[in-house]
Amino acid sequence: LFSLFRYLGTGQSLASLHFAFLLGKSTASVIIRETCVAIWDALHAAVMGQPHNEQWKEIADVFQQTCQFPNCAGAIDGKHIRIKKPVRSGSQYYNYKKYFSFVLFAMCDANYSFRYIDVGSYGSRSDSAVFAHSEFGKLLHDKALDLPEHTALPGTTSPAMPFVFVADEAFALGENLMRPYSSRGLSLARRVFNYRLTRARRVVECAFGILANKWRFLHTPIHLKLETAISAVKAACVLHNFVRARDGFNFEDSLTHSLHSHRPSVVHGHRQGAAVREQFTAYFMSPHGALPWQLDAI
Repeated sequence: LFSLFRYLGTGQSLASLHFAFLLGKSTASVIIRETCVAIWDALHAAVMGQPHNEQWKEIADVFQQTCQFPNCAGAIDGKHIRIKKPVRSGSQYYNYKKYFSFVLFAMCDANYSFRYIDVGSYGSRSDSAVFAHSEFGKLLHDKALDLPEHTALPGTTSPAMPFVFVADEAFALGENLMRPYSSRGLSLARRVFNYRLTRARRVVECAFGILANKWRFLHTPIHLKLETAISAVKAACVLHNFVRARDGFNFEDSLTHSLHSHRPSVVHGHRQGAAVREQFTAYFMSPHGALPWQLDAI
């Protein structure tokens, strides 16, 4: 067990573990794999269970309090996990950043806790493709997530708005999935919407940063078999949630700065999603939804 946490916490090589604990490299690899699987099995249901209707409302309340984005059920994004080239994998795991990786796709709440993860998709796949093929993406598409009924935004009585997830430009716009407007020639209202969405969306990026800084094996290429590497990442995610729940959630409002998305727009949405986005855009410019500093931040 000590060897596992030394590996996860420092990213030391198997050779270093061999000398530190007098373990064979293959033995250390087996210990890491079996212990990570056991950690996932023991903690997954307790710290990363799928939210039910009332829990979605609680998540949205925290997003409103901390990020001032109403009816937000979560933020989604993907992270490339650098690995050595898997045997006989061709270019499937070779990503656009010119290294081998698999994808950690995650949905997190405003407390930087992961509520859903999908680990192991090919690094060559886009975030939108990983999302579409994930269990979470299929549940959202089939409206099987037990999201609350449409609710009017704070301070208003109509229209009733759906609960949504926020994402970057790599994801397709949908009734329950908001992405920024294209960055060219935007009106003031649309620039404000992009700023407000970015305030909410960046929590998933912060969650990835907290995860990687706590479990520093994620800072270096993972020199383990693919299945073991996937198990290690899954274990790190549930341990992340376990530690967050144990230590409490301390939110520091560092979201008042202007943030710019750097990922190119590659997918488009549909009319229903566009209508929902326009309603949020109008709300963020209204007396009930505007923030005092939002015009200074864009």
